[in-house]
Amino acid sequence: MFVDLAKIYVEAGSGGNGAVSFHREKYVAAGGPDGGDGGNGGNVVFKADKQLATLMDFRYKKKYKAEPGENGKSANRKGRNGENIVIKVPCGTILRDVASGKIIADLTDDGDEFIAAKGGSGGFGNARFATPTRQIPRFAKPGLKGQALELQLELKLLADVGLLGFPNVGKSTILSMVSDATPKIANYHFTTLQPNLGVVKMGEGESFVIADIPGLIEGAHEGVGLGHAFLRHVERTRILIHVVDVSGIEGRNPVEDFDAINAELTNYKISLADRLQVVAANKTDIASPEQVEEFRAEMESRGYTVFEISAATNKGLKELINSVYTMLKDIPVPEIHEIEVLTDEAAEELPFEVRKENEKYVVEGGYIEYLIDSTNFDDDESLKFFQDALKRKGIVAALEEAGIEEGDTVKMYDLEFEFVF
Repeated sequence: MFVDLAKIYVEAGSGGNGAVSFHREKYVAAGGPDGGDGGNGGNVVFKADKQLATLMDFRYKKKYKAEPGENGKSANRKGRNGENIVIKVPCGTILRDVASGKIIADLTDDGDEFIAAKGGSGGFGNARFATPTRQIPRFAKPGLKGQALELQLELKLLADVGLLGFPNVGKSTILSMVSDATPKIANYHFTTLQPNLGVVKMGEGESFVIADIPGLIEGAHEGVGLGHAFLRHVERTRILIHVVDVSGIEGRNPVEDFDAINAELTNYKISLADRLQVVAANKTDIASPEQVEEFRAEMESRGYTVFEISAATNKGLKELINSVYTMLKDIPVPEIHEIEVLTDEAAEELPFEVRKENEKYVVEGGYIEYLIDSTNFDDDESLKFFQDALKRKGIVAALEEAGIEEGDTVKMYDLEFEFVF
């Protein structure tokens, strides 16, 4: 089973306590303080591993704790540092802080590492506190607690090429014909529930990864169905093969289908609509020449390259794949520009405005955009962070001053909700 989301709790090790100890030696009546420092707690480290493909393991183990530092010892001996805990995740995993909804790391390449929680520092032993006027300190410092947080792990598939299109247009068949993937293939009208990955081998040491992106439906960008989960997988692909049923055998218009899918990409993220697309006019074996030519003319007039294929008979697939492979050589892997670079302190200085418009209270401005982008509205803790921020920034007070009453609608860009005191 493909698992691309998981929520876990991580806790770094606490630092060891400093020791209270005094030197003891035969014939020495009163030795000085010799309590050693405590060791530092271990860190929680995430590491990308290309051998892993899913987040399945995190469904069964939810808590990860690093080793604490050892307490200090006599004779100025420092306690041993706690061992780091290294958590391996698939390449392409994003770490999101559940409390704020912010992305804190994006582990793209094999071997990438990130310290998600730092271990606490070890406490000083009493030897550290000896002074000419305080020669026998009978105290030491305790170690500091390690950082702890709840994380959501999100895996974005690292496919070079994505097969995009409505359900039942032939994407799974294409994938099975050109790669080593073995997806389930059937004549169904609901969409594949999991992206299927395949490796297309072009020769000795030459290959690329292709993904059957689950079929989109209108409204996917708003989360209809499993829309957000599907659209995530498009983001790192370098080329999209837009598969269209040119035969219209099910009564659908291939041009309208093409436009509908691209509208979903644009509404989700404008950058996705700019991703290079080639068009695969599938099912040409059952389409009329007039249907194929009409579709080709429309797509070429928009600047798209069209390949006439039949996944069922293998017609045109070799030409399609060879062309795509040649294109890939000149296209870098796109970066994901979702990681927030604006600091909380700077965000607090951003403006906002409140106005009443068509019986709704509209709240807009730089701070609102920042706040919405920083919030995971599917998580209760992140939602509480959002509500607290509205009060702290003075937005709730501004709404009350504008005359809002309980039950009135508040609109923040695409977000709407009822106001509750």
